[in-house]
Amino acid sequence: MLKIENLQVAVGDKPILKGLDLTVPAGEVHAIMGPNGAGKSTLSYALGGRPGYEVTGGTVEFDGEDLLDMDPHERAAAGLFLGFQYPVEIPGVSMLQFLRESLNAQRRERGEEELSGADFIKRAREQANALGLPADMLKRPVNVGFSGGEKKRAEMVQMGIMQPKFAVLDETDSGLDIDALKAVGEGINRIMRDPQKGVLLITHYQRLLDYVKPDRVHILSAGKIVKSGDADLALELERDGYAEVLA
Repeated sequence: MLKIENLQVAVGDKPILKGLDLTVPAGEVHAIMGPNGAGKSTLSYALGGRPGYEVTGGTVEFDGEDLLDMDPHERAAAGLFLGFQYPVEIPGVSMLQFLRESLNAQRRERGEEELSGADFIKRAREQANALGLPADMLKRPVNVGFSGGEKKRAEMVQMGIMQPKFAVLDETDSGLDIDALKAVGEGINRIMRDPQKGVLLITHYQRLLDYVKPDRVHILSAGKIVKSGDADLALELERDGYAEVLA
């Protein structure tokens, strides 16, 4: 589903990713772990097409298509979802308005009919209820005044509404308490655990992986995948740290 070969990415004049190789088949959840500065967020931004992250080499194939040849909105319409470590606030725009416009923009890009207001409200309420996000919060400006946990729940609501093929989740567990972590983990499993979908979880800690068990764990260091293994690799990292595992 996602195949990355020799990916090289620079920010300004500084190379960050230095020949990264990674394949995530459909139906699997892969976790990326690594020390600070390894290039984890750079990988997510490069996949999403964020300006300022220049791909200087390599290829990325997504669902049989050249991902790097697509604009960011085309990547989203093709089914790629990017979850941010720090979801942004958008004053003056309600969650409902933002989510409906986002969904229908993607549907138009794919040549599909827009969802009616009634059908959209039904879908939004179903997803909010499943994530434990009060429905009245959907009427508030995007993430304005939300706690860290509420922002991440809202992001999972967005993912549930969009129903992407592949989710790249950058430190989704950041700033979550135990209840929010469990809710977000259950949301990822409910929305994305599917033979036709895939997930790339970027995280520092094992705790999210207690709820979303990965099929593979990869260690990213100095811009490259340097070690891969099954879910036990994350437990090894938690116990021994990067220095011991990478020695």
